[in-house]
Amino acid sequence: MNIRDTGALLAGVMADVQGSPDVRELPIQRVGVKGLRYPLRWRSAGADQPSVGQFGLYVALPAEQKGTHMSRFVALLEDRLADGRPALDAAGLRAMLVEMLGLLEADSGRIELALPLFVRKTAPVSQVQSLMDYDLSIVVEGGAHDPVTTMSVVVPCTSLCPCSKTISDYGAHNQRSHLTVSVVADATIEPEELIVLAEQQASSEIYGLLKRVDEKHVTERAYDNPKFVEDLVRDVAMALRREPRVRRFVVEAENFESIHNHSAYARIEG
Repeated sequence: MNIRDTGALLAGVMADVQGSPDVRELPIQRVGVKGLRYPLRWRSAGADQPSVGQFGLYVALPAEQKGTHMSRFVALLEDRLADGRPALDAAGLRAMLVEMLGLLEADSGRIELALPLFVRKTAPVSQVQSLMDYDLSIVVEGGAHDPVTTMSVVVPCTSLCPCSKTISDYGAHNQRSHLTVSVVADATIEPEELIVLAEQQASSEIYGLLKRVDEKHVTERAYDNPKFVEDLVRDVAMALRREPRVRRFVVEAENFESIHNHSAYARIEG
């Protein structure tokens, strides 16, 4: 018995309080469940990997309806993420949104998914391999015929201060930075592509495992490639503008300063 059949059976024997009318004439733009954590298989760059996702699922509620059916959100996840079902990806989230709108009899809705994405990286000199984790989030929202998908990745990297390099007799202060890249694309773009694009604009990318020869390489790479926080967001924005699949983007950079007890921050939209 599927979700819809179960709901219809219960509605026939029990009062449907959520479906009763409301007289306050106030529509609700977003109502649903938040903070649901579920194990899943995520498909990206042609491969599957196990992960744990945190979901938010919401629909718009018309003014005349008292409440939505909260249990149907959870039942939808149980069905979509069950063993034997295809691994989830951005296209799968869009299909899930369409199904959710049908189950909740809603005109529009929103699905949020956040999960850690692991990428195997190779050190630049020794060629040793290790996993790096990145924060990935996908938001799908809108109606059944026009959903918009926004993909965001948080990319850790190294930034080295151009001012410090210029004014110091030796050395330059550097820090770990987070580049957050959010895009709406007209065609499929994988999160790994956004990660590479962002890392190429940093003073240096970072790795899970480095040997001494690799440490020397990334240290000197950062020294030869200094970037202000403003440089980071501008350079990533320029790279995104050259990507024909990207319709809209937001780039944020946060430098966790090594000589201050605060962060430097910049944001650019295009």
